[in-house]
Amino acid sequence: MRIVKNWLGALVLLPGLAAAEQIGEVSTVFKLMGPNDKILVEAFDDPKVQGVTCYLSRAKTGGVKGGLGLAEDRAEASIACRQVGPIRFVGELKEGEEVFRERTSLVFKTMQVVRFFDRKRNTLVYLVYSDRVIEGSPQNAVTAIPVLPWPERS
Repeated sequence: MRIVKNWLGALVLLPGLAAAEQIGEVSTVFKLMGPNDKILVEAFDDPKVQGVTCYLSRAKTGGVKGGLGLAEDRAEASIACRQVGPIRFVGELKEGEEVFRERTSLVFKTMQVVRFFDRKRNTLVYLVYSDRVIEGSPQNAVTAIPVLPWPERS
């Protein structure tokens, strides 16, 4: 019963995370059965920082297991976040706050993006990494956005 409550609690928290929009994909390995292995490019907006969009590229495993959602995707990912409008903070920012999460295996592995704010340099820092219930991966990528005034257009 405790496990069910924890899962339900996690599902309630998910709406606060950003949802990704697929921008494009490229095939990397042909699979005779099921979809090909791919690299996906996705975009998501930071839910607490208006004016910031992050672009994420990540591996997606194909084949029969991948097509059924049973394959484990690789831990490698790349991230680039950009200022796309005036930056406005919506709510209090927490250090290391998760802004995006994607399941990369049936149960045990996720890819996450967390945000930090470097107050000294007035810069938002985003880190993407993958973790597992038992053992995570040290592979990661980071991007930074200085908080600058956005030019007004007439």
